[in-house]
Amino acid sequence: MILSKILNEKRKQIERSRVALPEQKLKELAQKIYLKSSFKRNVARPHHINLIGELKKASPSKGIIRGDFNPLKIALTYQANGASALSVLTDERFFEGNLKILKSLKGKVTLPLLRKDFIIDEYQIYESLYYGADAILLIAHILTAEELAHFYRLSKELGMDVLVEVQNEEDVDKALKSGASIIGINNRDLTTFRVDLATTQRLIRLIPESKVRVSESGIKTYEDVMFLKSLGINAVLIGETFMEADDIGAKVRDVMRY
Repeated sequence: MILSKILNEKRKQIERSRVALPEQKLKELAQKIYLKSSFKRNVARPHHINLIGELKKASPSKGIIRGDFNPLKIALTYQANGASALSVLTDERFFEGNLKILKSLKGKVTLPLLRKDFIIDEYQIYESLYYGADAILLIAHILTAEELAHFYRLSKELGMDVLVEVQNEEDVDKALKSGASIIGINNRDLTTFRVDLATTQRLIRLIPESKVRVSESGIKTYEDVMFLKSLGINAVLIGETFMEADDIGAKVRDVMRY
């Protein structure tokens, strides 16, 4: 199963990172960084649906999605076309991402940066701050309720915002108990990788309107965006639709119609 392969590889990667940069040293470096994240404020802007534009070179299900992957060029294109935030895939093995992409964008774009990865260890939270993330993704499905609550608190203490991702009713319960204020509904089932926007339609009813509600995956058209807006979604996270386009800017304008 692809998810268990990803998580096994992730554990190995964390151990390699710990050797390269010991945890105590990383904590000292991270704790010198003062961060006041604008991620939540940006994705919660009222009266329209906010875009989190994703930088994604590859995926386990599709392989290479964008051959001419130039992170800065893509980020500036999103920024110029009205995006509210950027999502950066940092998993190396399965998504061909890299933490260095985060660092390379920091200061060169004005949009807040979300580190999108499979975060399963405290080490990665300090690492996210060190490499320039304004926010991180925590996936409720791969964490216990206790881990999720702990990781959420730690991230907030360090100044980062947190997008807590859910894909079923049990995940929503975990997210709400963790105190999450931004909840992302993933329309992609992480065990089968099937995508269905009806997941958002089903789960949004369980998430209070006081939360910032995000829909992720499988969003391809302006009609999809309007459907999600009608459900009460505040923001959409879109990657593949834009990464597959010849002209990313034109595709953003076509799908979002800002």
